[in-house]
Amino acid sequence: MPVPPTPSAPDAVDLGPIQLGPVFDNSYGRLPERFFARQPAVPVAAPRLISLNRPLALQLGFDLDRLDPETAAAIFSGNRLPLGADPLAQAYAGHQFGTFVPQLGDGRALLLGEVIDRDGRRVDLQLKGAGETPWSRQGDGRAALGPVLREYVVSEAMHALGIPTTRALAMITTGQPVLREGLLPGAILTRVAASHIRVGTFQYFAARDDGEALTLLLNHVIERHYPELRDAGNRALALLEAVMARQAALVARWLQVGFIHGVMNTDNMAVSGETIDYGPCAFMDAYDPATVFSSIDRQGRYAYANQPALAHWNLSRLAESLLDLMDPDQEKAIALATEVLGRFADLFRDAWTTGMLAKIGIDEIRDGDTALLQGLLEAMKAGGADYTLTFRRLADVAADSGATGPLRDLFLGMEGIDAWAELWTARIAADCRAPDERAAAMRRVNPAFIPRNHRVQQAIDAAMAGDFGPFETLVAVLSRPFDDQPAQAALAEPPAPDERVLKTFCGT
Repeated sequence: MPVPPTPSAPDAVDLGPIQLGPVFDNSYGRLPERFFARQPAVPVAAPRLISLNRPLALQLGFDLDRLDPETAAAIFSGNRLPLGADPLAQAYAGHQFGTFVPQLGDGRALLLGEVIDRDGRRVDLQLKGAGETPWSRQGDGRAALGPVLREYVVSEAMHALGIPTTRALAMITTGQPVLREGLLPGAILTRVAASHIRVGTFQYFAARDDGEALTLLLNHVIERHYPELRDAGNRALALLEAVMARQAALVARWLQVGFIHGVMNTDNMAVSGETIDYGPCAFMDAYDPATVFSSIDRQGRYAYANQPALAHWNLSRLAESLLDLMDPDQEKAIALATEVLGRFADLFRDAWTTGMLAKIGIDEIRDGDTALLQGLLEAMKAGGADYTLTFRRLADVAADSGATGPLRDLFLGMEGIDAWAELWTARIAADCRAPDERAAAMRRVNPAFIPRNHRVQQAIDAAMAGDFGPFETLVAVLSRPFDDQPAQAALAEPPAPDERVLKTFCGT
């Protein structure tokens, strides 16, 4: 999209709230004022609706007849408010690449409020790119079109893959450029989340020795996300254990689909157990556990294979923040937290192993199955095989043992995969399951389509030139990742050498 001359943002005009169906609330706004800064969005000059996630809007209770493009652009830019909205920026801290920053907070995002969806779940609606806040840290509080589009595509793809995630409700362009490496089109994403409470939110108050705020936050999180813990004898310890269980399962799912978050700072770990903050994220093409995409991760801290260890590290920081609430005796509190954190490795390993064995058609684990799985990964790394297509084509071989050609074509050296395939064929023959049934089960857990980095970048490049067709096609295809979709088969292919996109960037 060509960048237009910079117009002046309009002054805020109070046209009154708009009733769009859902009744907005803000339970977070009922916490003490030191938890947030209450403020309106900074108006934008010429908001234009680019995409509205209509199924999600219906799930949230929006009246789509009232949500015409002009009204949607006004609401999702922050120029007008839905009835009951109470915009605020949340305070939090965080470890960024291992270094603690005691004050971060929403530097370019505003929580509009919360709604109860059609399934009775309370969710946040947040504008990302809504202008300066007290935590903007000399930034403009805005977002560029490219990162907004990336988050829209990838978060919706993750949802379709069945992975807990924040979601994208709408994307608008602002009509105002933002200055990054140059002038870029501005945009705002409307994000839906179970909540935006992070490990860093607890760290913020722990760093200030604010025990009252920590207790209030603990109780708020339990009521919102873990009501089964209301009667726990040690609520802080129970919360740590519950958050840990969700994070272990979440990161296992990331690895199973080849996802690399890219910036697993503690302020980017949601206590709800959802994937949050899609900055320099990407999906792996050729399998290599050392894969890194983030341009700012020069040491590989958040490489693909490091993600479980970093999740455990982040959870340890949560535990530190909760120690005083676990027990007034510091040594006893540390012992309690250490015992809980010591169970992370088993939780992760069990979730990862079960999911990975399902990808190769094994449901009942037997001796030798873990070694069989590891043998495939080693063959994939040695042969430079595409991660996603290897498992998808293995499902074809499960259905027809003679259909090995497309699978073998993925490997630079075929000896490794041939030897492994013999072992695998013998293993699955020991199970009493029809080939078609096994293949269908494998296809249900092995996607044909992922948001490949080069395709996302192509959609961004086209959008920057004013063409949102590739974006719309990509979103539509990725909404059905487990279907073959022959007409869109090219979107399932890994990049050619000249198409590879090896670096991704934060949107700030």
